[in-house]
Amino acid sequence: MKNVPDKIEIIYEDNHLLAVNKPPGLLVQGDQTGDISLVDQVKKYLKLKYNKPGKVYVGLVHRLDRPVSGVVLLTKTSKALTRMNQIFADRKVRKKYWAITVNPPPSESDRLTHWLKKDHIKNRTTRYNREVKGSKLAQLDYSLLLAKNRKYLLEIYPLTGRAHQIRVQLSAIGCPIAGDVKYGYKGSPERAIGLHAHSLQFEHPVRKEPITIEAPAPLDSFWGSFSGLI
Repeated sequence: MKNVPDKIEIIYEDNHLLAVNKPPGLLVQGDQTGDISLVDQVKKYLKLKYNKPGKVYVGLVHRLDRPVSGVVLLTKTSKALTRMNQIFADRKVRKKYWAITVNPPPSESDRLTHWLKKDHIKNRTTRYNREVKGSKLAQLDYSLLLAKNRKYLLEIYPLTGRAHQIRVQLSAIGCPIAGDVKYGYKGSPERAIGLHAHSLQFEHPVRKEPITIEAPAPLDSFWGSFSGLI
C-alpha cells in the first residue's frame, strides 16, 4: 500500500502490552482490500525483535478508523487481552482525542448527546436526536483549545465508543473534521483526516497501577498550524 511506513512507531511496550502511534491511512486490522495492516506490522516487529519461531500472538484491544491517527493498544498475551477487553467494556479507560475543524464550535465547551446507527454495508453512521430502533446512545465532551489560521483545535473525551462517533457528532453541530468528506467536509478526499487519538489512561491489567500512553500528532498539513503548540 502507498504512503504506509515500513516501520511502526512504538510508544509503549512491556511484557503484556504494546502501543503504537498509528499513522493516518493505515488499516488497524486486515480487510477485503488485502492492504497491509497495523496488526501485520506489529507481528513482524515482535517476530524480529524477539526472534520468535512460528506464529506471533497479537491481541487487538480496540480500533481506529483508517484515516485517523494516534494511540492503538495491543496485547502480547491472551490474559492481558481478556483483562483489557473487560476494562474497555466497563468504560474504565479515559480516552482523549484532538480534532481539527474549519468551523468554530457553537460553544467553547459542551457535552454532545445523540443516538447513532451504523450501516455496515455503506460503512456510514447516521445520527439521531432521539432513540430509534437499532440506534445506540453516544456522548462526548469537547472543549476548544486553540484557534489559528481559520482552523480550530478541539479536545474531546468520548464517554461512549461508537463507530465514527466523534466524526458524526462534530458534524452534527456544524463542525465537520478537516478532510472528512464522508461527514460534511467540503474538499477533496484525502487518506487522512484531522482526528488524532492523543492518549489513553487506565489501570494496567497485570501490575494494577495507573498508566498513561500518549501519542504526538502527525506532522502533516492539518496539524502543521498547531506545531509547537500541542
